[in-house]
Amino acid sequence: MTTAPTSAHTPAEAPGCFAIARCLSVTLEYAKAVLEPVPEGIFAHLFHPQVNHPAFCVGHLAIYPNKALGLMGRSDLVVTLPFDETVFQDGAPCVEQDGRYPGKEVLLPVFFDRYAAVVEALATFPEARLADANPMEGRMREMFPTLGCALNFLFNNHVMMHLGQVSAWRRLAGLGSAM
Repeated sequence: MTTAPTSAHTPAEAPGCFAIARCLSVTLEYAKAVLEPVPEGIFAHLFHPQVNHPAFCVGHLAIYPNKALGLMGRSDLVVTLPFDETVFQDGAPCVEQDGRYPGKEVLLPVFFDRYAAVVEALATFPEARLADANPMEGRMREMFPTLGCALNFLFNNHVMMHLGQVSAWRRLAGLGSAM
C-alpha cells in the first residue's frame, strides 16, 4: 500500500484525480491503524447486534474497487475476489461468524490490494472523465451526478463511513480508539 499516490499527474494537471487518490491514501493509513491490531479471533464477532464487525465492513468495502474500476474503464485491474461477494453486498445482514466470512488473513490483503489498484488507476485517469455522467442508476446517480462525485464518494466517504463503524466496534471490543 502506498502512503501517497504515485501519479503520472501532478496536482496542477489533474487536481481532482490527485485529490481523490491522496485522500484515499490517507484513509488507507487510517484503515491500517484501525484494522491491523484487531485480533483474528474476534474479527467477526458481534459485540452488539447493531454494530457491524470488522470482517463484514472490510469485506463490504473490498467489493467496491472492482465495481468502481469498471466504471473507470479499467477492467484490466478487476480481479476475482477469493470469497463470496454476496455476503457483503449492500443490504446483506452482518451476523456472528458462522463460517460465511473469510478470516482477517484473507480480507485485509484483498482490501488493501484492491484500493492500491484504485490509487494506481487514478494516477493516469483522464481528468476530464470526472465530469462524465455517473453511469450508476437510481439513488447513486441522483446523489452523485458525475463520475467524479461517485468515485470520490466510493473511495473516501464510503470507506470512512464503514471504518467509523469499526471504530465503534473497537470500543465495544475493549480495544479503544486507533487514533
